[in-house]
Amino acid sequence: MSGTVYAPALPGLTTADNDSLDTVINWGLGADSTAYLARMLTDPAAHGIDLDRTAVLYMATGSEWPETRLLVEEFMLPLLREHGVRFVQLARNGHLAADGITVLDDSRHPERLHARGAWTLWDEMESVGTVPQQAGTRKCSLRAKGDVGDRWITSAMGGRGFRQIIGFNADEAGRCLKDQANSKLSGRRGEFPLVEWEWGRREVEDYLLKRFGVHWPKSYCTFCCYPISMGSLPAHMERMRAHPEIAGEVLRLEYTAMSLNPNARLYGKKSLLELFDPDQPRDRACLDAFQRELDTPWALYRVRRLFLLAADGGRRPVMRSTEQLDIGRPRQLAQRLTAVSHRHGIDVERDHGYGRARAWLRHRGETRPIIGRGRYSGVGS
Repeated sequence: MSGTVYAPALPGLTTADNDSLDTVINWGLGADSTAYLARMLTDPAAHGIDLDRTAVLYMATGSEWPETRLLVEEFMLPLLREHGVRFVQLARNGHLAADGITVLDDSRHPERLHARGAWTLWDEMESVGTVPQQAGTRKCSLRAKGDVGDRWITSAMGGRGFRQIIGFNADEAGRCLKDQANSKLSGRRGEFPLVEWEWGRREVEDYLLKRFGVHWPKSYCTFCCYPISMGSLPAHMERMRAHPEIAGEVLRLEYTAMSLNPNARLYGKKSLLELFDPDQPRDRACLDAFQRELDTPWALYRVRRLFLLAADGGRRPVMRSTEQLDIGRPRQLAQRLTAVSHRHGIDVERDHGYGRARAWLRHRGETRPIIGRGRYSGVGS
């Protein structure tokens, strides 16, 4: 039954809840959508909300920051329980759309946040040896959030008209236009109350500080590539330093991706690794955690790429093949790669700090079609 949405049998919740549903609120756990929810619940009717006909949706990506989960469970879940808000928590089942989604919880009395499901964005990145891409649309967000929510809504609404409330703030009004243009759900009407209230980021944060007495941070995956474009890289790095074990995991993810593709830096032209200063104690703790992450079996890969042209001369997506040749310790694999490469007169690039070895059989050309081939020693088995 691949692709089926499974709703658990919960006390006080029946299929009749879907029959009357006409409003969906997207909650990403961050400051913007949290501020809307908290203010709306002071007087739902005054904000045009009938809680009996409303569901709050959360799509679990699997890599929320710990403080986000703690704040949600301390301040917001009690508020949802107090008002009997229907809170639906969703996640993907697997890499493919055909794998479907899972309802992790669907309740008017949520006791905890389910931060991950069977398949996470981290699983996806790690399984193919890559990191999120800044160029183009936010594909990772669309796959882990937008598509998941749309599938549940399609099942729950049964083709009826409905409104979907999104927490874009007044500083990002342009996103509202893109949202309206890209929506494919029949009968959907998007609403953006923070924009109507003229609440930008500052107003949102001030409201939550006054309401709960805490600073509510941005909600995004630990390995998100967008902090640098959002202008929040310094705050992001402080978050990394506060959680060195998380920093170590993300450094390994990036190192693996850059082993297979040197251009796969997490922040476009900058890598996360180069942003840490080993002479600073807090940075050193993150780098030490990274070293511990690397204490695992490594693999030697043959990597091949095709850079093709379409019939009209435009660029087609790059095709990549990764073939695992051997598993072992990094020094052993590097010695094997070096011995074979030297017999053929091929130079080997060595990263003596962390262990990677790389040899290029053919470097990329400048014009397409291009064939690129190389052998890499990368993290992971």
